[in-house]
Amino acid sequence: MQNTSKEYDAIVSSCRDLFSKKMKDYGCAWRILRLPSLTDQIFIKAQRIRGLQQNKTQRVDEGASSEFIGIINYCVMALIQIERGVVEQPDLSFEETMSDYNSKVAQTKQLMMDKNHDYGEAWRDMRVSSLTDLILQKLLRVKQIEDNAGQTLVSEGIDANYQDMINYAIFALIHLKNNQ
Repeated sequence: MQNTSKEYDAIVSSCRDLFSKKMKDYGCAWRILRLPSLTDQIFIKAQRIRGLQQNKTQRVDEGASSEFIGIINYCVMALIQIERGVVEQPDLSFEETMSDYNSKVAQTKQLMMDKNHDYGEAWRDMRVSSLTDLILQKLLRVKQIEDNAGQTLVSEGIDANYQDMINYAIFALIHLKNNQ
């Protein structure tokens, strides 16, 4: 599992780097997005990945890796929005945002480490296409929870689903990197 932790950290580092660069370009304009808007952005990216996996031709010169990175970063934004709430105007400094980013990623990594221990790194035997399908399934669950005004009877909340999507996307990126 030591290798998983290092591989995980390497993927997160590249995601964080892109996120911080976009923060410098755009600030935290995303703070105005409601959760369903973030869910839809993630859904679009997951659908594109599935399309890339199924289609014989690709018309846009960006592969699945950049979409998985987008899924990770949008999920982190969603986790921040759950905690801080939606605002009408960007309200966080670069430092506050990156601190929140690091906190959400650390919590999500701990969840992965706990589940990875219990499941015995089963994800290593999974296909990237299966990880994509699991992300899409989680998205459909999140949409249903959002349609139910956030209420669940016996299921995990929205935040747990976003964390699972982050972890599935990181696993997919590890697979893609190792298969290059």
